Amino acid sequence: MSISINGIAHIQLSVRDFDKACAFYSELLSFLEMVEVPYQENSRYWIGGKTGIAIVPTSDQQAFDQNVSGLHHFCFRLRSREDVDALYEKCIELGAKMIRKPSEGSWAEGYYSILFEDPEGIRIEANYVPGKGLLL
Repeated sequence: MSISINGIAHIQLSVRDFDKACAFYSELLSFLEMVEVPYQENSRYWIGGKTGIAIVPTSDQQAFDQNVSGLHHFCFRLRSREDVDALYEKCIELGAKMIRKPSEGSWAEGYYSILFEDPEGIRIEANYVPGKGLLL
């Protein structure tokens, strides 16, 4: 027996500098038309596009390292190449560290993406793939 999932309900990120991360994500996620909703005390939560992003503070002062066990990056799927370009401009405005400017990739036909870091160094990708791409 097996079951079929219906996507990822949310991603929760633990951050060292809660205020700085919340300011960044508030701007970024509202630009992506995500709406903040009440969540738990001492946390922030945004929803939109069948996606939830939660930000919670951590007492651990270890810097994020994508090369250790755990999260490597997460990726927003956008609706057009123009959306990827617009998000790139917003990231520049936010002062995000850009890892990869808008470019085509070989992961799927028509793959177009950017890669950047939040204030904690957590990597975020945003891509556009025509049609369903590799999604079922």
